[in-house]
Amino acid sequence: MLEISPPKVVQVIFLAREKDVGARELHAFIDALNDDEKAHLTAIAWVGRGAFEPEDFAEAVATATSEATTPTADYLMGMPHLAENLEAGLDALGVDVAGEEEDFL
Repeated sequence: MLEISPPKVVQVIFLAREKDVGARELHAFIDALNDDEKAHLTAIAWVGRGAFEPEDFAEAVATATSEATTPTADYLMGMPHLAENLEAGLDALGVDVAGEEEDFL
């Protein structure tokens, strides 16, 4: 289902919470993802903010792929509440990241 590993999504969540301190690292981390990972990361955020329902995740991925006109890092980093949207998206998709979160605490 996901073409991005949950630990990578958790890494983005934690870097996004660091705001200015983690901005450069977050931008580089997202830039280093492959195109499928970027589309899936964007789709997870869209599900989390309610733009797509969890059952429409494949459509969200297709939309993220076809409508990618801005660099993904710029787009996602400009999204208000990115960390919260990703958390909500993972939860809505039934992805448990409790073990991965503990690695960052």
